[in-house]
Amino acid sequence: MEPYICFTCGTQFAPSEEPPAACPICEDERQYIGYGGQQWTTMAELQRERENEFRQLEPGLIGIGTRPAFAIGQRALLVQTDEGNLLWDCITLLDEATVAAVRELGGIRAIAISHPHYYSAMVEWARAFGATIHLHADEQPYVMRPDDAIQYWHGETQPLFGGLTLIRCGGHFEGAQVLHWPAGAEGRGALLTGDIINVVQDRRYVSFMYSYPNLIPLPAKAVRRIVAAVAPYSYDRIYGAWWERVVERDAKAAVARSAERYIAAIAE
Repeated sequence: MEPYICFTCGTQFAPSEEPPAACPICEDERQYIGYGGQQWTTMAELQRERENEFRQLEPGLIGIGTRPAFAIGQRALLVQTDEGNLLWDCITLLDEATVAAVRELGGIRAIAISHPHYYSAMVEWARAFGATIHLHADEQPYVMRPDDAIQYWHGETQPLFGGLTLIRCGGHFEGAQVLHWPAGAEGRGALLTGDIINVVQDRRYVSFMYSYPNLIPLPAKAVRRIVAAVAPYSYDRIYGAWWERVVERDAKAAVARSAERYIAAIAE
């Protein structure tokens, strides 16, 4: 049996004799079915067509992205701590070269993912490195490949190791989470946010949406909840979901002014 992969969102499903009838993540109103209809691929096909690249983004933080880009095109972030490494926002492609490179960097102790659009091949990655996967319990219905490596947490925050903390923000998904990395930005602190707090083209700002491809905004209440969730934490930098989507400095103020601008724009 083959663990088929949705070509549009990159999610790997539990092994089956035939491709699934549809991808529930893409059928959800926050995502979409591609113009060519539901399409499937496999890890072997991806390994023949693509490769991963590694970039040092700052001390203790390495980006891992696939080229040519696949599915949503996010890159993962490997956070290095004295107590082990955490992979943030998984990507689909995993091959021998990637496994060897990650092992050289200290392996992966745990994986945490902002929301279901980036679940990709998380189980494949977890098995390769003996890692645990930390997801908010609200997102369990969106897990297409259940596995004992997945640990669901409840509540609003979840301390991990090396000073890392998961923060439930909601918004884009009810259990959407971001990662606080206190050692980031030369010790000033960083948030790794995927597109829960989305770094936009004008990197002085961020934004918030219920659906990005379908342009469905969030209500003011949800935006205020996101801002309140990260307010207790010190951070000067935000890493979004893609290579160049980074607020380099003054990120906490950027979140505040962006929320104010957003709420003013949707007000009646």
